[in-house]
Amino acid sequence: MTQPPSQAASPPAKPSGGGLGAEFTGRTGVVLERLNRLYPALIDLSLGRLETLLTRLGNPERRLPPVIHVAGTNGKGSTCANLRAIGEAAGWRVHVMTSPHLIDVTERFRIAGKLVSEEELTAVLEEIERVNDGAPITVFEVLTAAGFLLFSRHPAELAVIEVGLGGRFDATNVLARPAACAITSISMDHEAFLGSTLTAIAGEKAGIIKPGVPCVTGRHGAEVMAVLEHEAAARGAPLLRQGHEWLLEAAGTSGALRYRDDRGALALPTPALAGEHQADNAGLAVATLRASGLNLPDQAWGGVGRARWPARMQRLNGTLATSMPDGWELWLDGGHNPGAGEALAPFLERWSDRPLHVLVGMKQTKDARGFLAPVARHATTLWAVAEPGQHLALPVEDIVAASGGVARVGPTISAALAALAEMPPARVLICGSLYLAGETLKLDGWRAE
Repeated sequence: MTQPPSQAASPPAKPSGGGLGAEFTGRTGVVLERLNRLYPALIDLSLGRLETLLTRLGNPERRLPPVIHVAGTNGKGSTCANLRAIGEAAGWRVHVMTSPHLIDVTERFRIAGKLVSEEELTAVLEEIERVNDGAPITVFEVLTAAGFLLFSRHPAELAVIEVGLGGRFDATNVLARPAACAITSISMDHEAFLGSTLTAIAGEKAGIIKPGVPCVTGRHGAEVMAVLEHEAAARGAPLLRQGHEWLLEAAGTSGALRYRDDRGALALPTPALAGEHQADNAGLAVATLRASGLNLPDQAWGGVGRARWPARMQRLNGTLATSMPDGWELWLDGGHNPGAGEALAPFLERWSDRPLHVLVGMKQTKDARGFLAPVARHATTLWAVAEPGQHLALPVEDIVAASGGVARVGPTISAALAALAEMPPARVLICGSLYLAGETLKLDGWRAE
């Protein structure tokens, strides 16, 4: 059994509502801010609080359609988007719970294909508040309970549940027996909570593995794979690994893919999500659904060509983009750790046909130097930015220092774009933080659908 990471004498700082994504607003925000005051005085790394609350709610987590549970460091949201797209291509109603949100908390809950309304979410949160009756609870635990309650009240053929943080002690891990689990790429992130080594972090992610439930994973280094193999064997769970139990390869130069496992081969379209790493996320989604035992029609697999997921190599076409002169392209990516930087690098390398200006804004707790190292090599200029509403934004001076003094001070997205507009047409990538991504999408006039 993997041991929990050592804990500091003092508990981690209490996260604010904004720490769970963009700030909470409207009636939903009022309820969540009240619930945020019930945050436990001490983090005890257990699922007991949520299990008690769910029991009082009638255990809605036991009344869900077949569940795919997704953990990992990078690629969780993209894998969930592919799972949803495949399910919907099959004609299924699909529930999806993800985190964090970019602009509005309703983005976290997609019920049978549609985002939850603020009215329904508020009503469910108020119900949970009454049932909880002032007991210590975290906002993420409340939101997890809300997702389970919402999903239990609407019929669907599939539920896709993304882990919030880690896996073993994540609130979503109250799920006793999903149809299958998926573990995406693993790299250094959230070390204060998950441990300071890749093996410790892998052990926490592997905490979602359940006895007898197939667990599907992608490619990992030897030390991470050894942890996953050990934990799966200890729980008697089949482990299906990319390059072993399932294979994925390019089908020519068009971007289409060939997938193969012991059930046979599939021809997959070019993944809709941009970036070489997205092929692996699409393959992981296919392999997980194949392992789940759920019966999908042949046309379902074409869903990977229609997946949508904001702030993952997303080309902007709203207010920010139209403010630039003709010939410019604006792109957005929420990657924020060294693994995400490495995943971005091959995509940026293909952009050598014109200058690339990279605007970077990060959260204070992230490894700015580790993220910037693979990205900066492909940048014509690097700009440090921080938006006024960006949660726990790293000061631009710190980003400049992490870049080795190469980055210029924005200091904001709008100011940096205004300066760039005086240069010849080029591409701009805004990256480094999901919080910055949320602020960018606000500026661009984006709304989730």
